[in-house]
Amino acid sequence: MSNEVLFITGFLLFIALILGIDLGMFSKREKVISLKQAAIMSAVVVSLSIGFYFLLLAEGHQLHGIDSFAKLKQVIISHKHDIALVPSSLTESIQVYNRNLGIEFLTGYVIEYALSIDNIFVIVLIFSAFSVPEKYYHRVLFWGILGAILMRFLFIFLGAALIKEFGWILYIFGAFLIFTGIKMFFSRQEDEKIDPENHPVVKIASKFFKIHPHFEGKKFFHKVRGKKIMTPLFIVLLIVEFTDLIFAVDSIPAIFAVTKDPYIVFFSNIFAILGLRSMFFLLVNIIHKFHYLKTGLAFLLTFIGLKMLLHDYLKDWGFTTGHSLIIILFILTSSIVASLLFPKKKKDYI
Repeated sequence: MSNEVLFITGFLLFIALILGIDLGMFSKREKVISLKQAAIMSAVVVSLSIGFYFLLLAEGHQLHGIDSFAKLKQVIISHKHDIALVPSSLTESIQVYNRNLGIEFLTGYVIEYALSIDNIFVIVLIFSAFSVPEKYYHRVLFWGILGAILMRFLFIFLGAALIKEFGWILYIFGAFLIFTGIKMFFSRQEDEKIDPENHPVVKIASKFFKIHPHFEGKKFFHKVRGKKIMTPLFIVLLIVEFTDLIFAVDSIPAIFAVTKDPYIVFFSNIFAILGLRSMFFLLVNIIHKFHYLKTGLAFLLTFIGLKMLLHDYLKDWGFTTGHSLIIILFILTSSIVASLLFPKKKKDYI
């Protein structure tokens, strides 16, 4: 069995353990997740993500079974890493490679985590539009995130295969991200609304399945005359999954701007998704205060798109992943600080 298979299998078992603990601790309790619980959950997930970063610093070369200069060079060429090796020392070269791998993971994690905040805006709208009781938020998000992990796995490795086969597709990704960023900037002040009756997912589901008119506790399905039919809670879950699918179209190409290693893209994606649920409960009541965040995300997507288009020129200028991380953190921090320093007037929330 290859190192990649062992690494990814161990990672998936680790994620399954986290989700299993989460399901056992919270899903059986039909109550609202408190701010304290959300803070603890967030701290745990962020700590695990930072711990994984240090694991890559120490043992990142084990991911692809690097044990020689030949293997190291092969991996660097295959995944297009922009690093300079130390020809006289394999050990030092591996350290350089591991540091670069760690920075790529951290940068991808920050990008995905930031874009997840925009996802939270939409999830809040979905829950509000369908009048979902707060005590069921966690159940929907848990199963929504489980579905998101499976979708991201397929999307990322399919995307990596396409990039490896058709390198020019990166320019399409870059142009798309710039388009998305510009579109987000000009639509940042528009009020987003969800129409429960006319949402595409509701229309499609109602054509093929019977839908129960009201919630039946935490059930996704309810028996009527011996037949199982969907409850509105399951429809909400489907819409959350559909929403994540749309966001994945932005976020996955964005991380491929940082690294072409599909495993690092997957790891950074999944850690950020695991943090989405706890971040939701932290921000659900205050997210409206970060009104400049969409502007920041618009600049973030545009920057990443430009980086993809101008990659060769930036490489010649000595632009590294570390520089990208600094710029990304600056954009996000500036948008958050600006939101706090220049809050919206109360009448703007009405």
